[in-house]
Amino acid sequence: MSGYQIIVCGSVVPDPLQSLVPQDTPNGPGLKNEMMLPHVLDPWAGHALYEAANLAKTVADSKVWLVSLGPKAKLQQVMMTIAQKVPFDLVAVDAPAGGFTDSVQTAKHLSQAIKAIPDLDLSRVLLFGGWESASRAGGTTLQILGEQLGITDQFQGVDELAIQDDGSLRILERIQGGQHQISVCAGAPAVLGWATGNLPEPPNNPQVGMVNMRTVMPAVQKAQTADMSNDSLSFENVEQPVQKRDTQIVKNKPEKDIAEELAKWIKE
Repeated sequence: MSGYQIIVCGSVVPDPLQSLVPQDTPNGPGLKNEMMLPHVLDPWAGHALYEAANLAKTVADSKVWLVSLGPKAKLQQVMMTIAQKVPFDLVAVDAPAGGFTDSVQTAKHLSQAIKAIPDLDLSRVLLFGGWESASRAGGTTLQILGEQLGITDQFQGVDELAIQDDGSLRILERIQGGQHQISVCAGAPAVLGWATGNLPEPPNNPQVGMVNMRTVMPAVQKAQTADMSNDSLSFENVEQPVQKRDTQIVKNKPEKDIAEELAKWIKE
């Protein structure tokens, strides 16, 4: 069996530990001082990337591409770190990546970038990405992208992928109540929107970083700027979610009382 062509879609997002304050800009809603904020790879996409690299190690003749749409300066900054984690080829698209970009426009430009990958064989493609996104948790871009590429076998909330002896894919998807749905797919092509998976973040590997940087920096430098305008999209209002935190500090509470309180809370 030929290996997989694993395409991971993931962008950069402001560090979630920063204060993200929405504000109006000449181009619509944005974040205050967005370009000054430190950025990271979207955590959901990070899980997908690490799972992709692990799969590529176990299936011969497989290869991983990271297709990333985001501001060129921030992509360059984040890739200095991510490139040391796992091997991949970067395909970069220069465009805004905040929480106010349109899923349809994003999927359109990602689709164009993927189709331009040399020697791409869609029958071998596993399209990975985040089930959700730290930028807005829309969770729609990957599904739209799959449809645009003609990939209709789609799985969301994936925590585990196993390749069976006959080449079929055994997939665990999250459902309600902490349970998983088990699906079996005949094989590629397929779309897998990852939840958290089972793998930790790989440690930095300078040798992997040196190999990746030979292609990462040229990919960032030649990234084409995408037009993300959409006249049919408008925002009436943007604001931060209201914080709600009911914390009690109680000392020396008996275990029995703690258990009873937890049981009561669960029943509610």
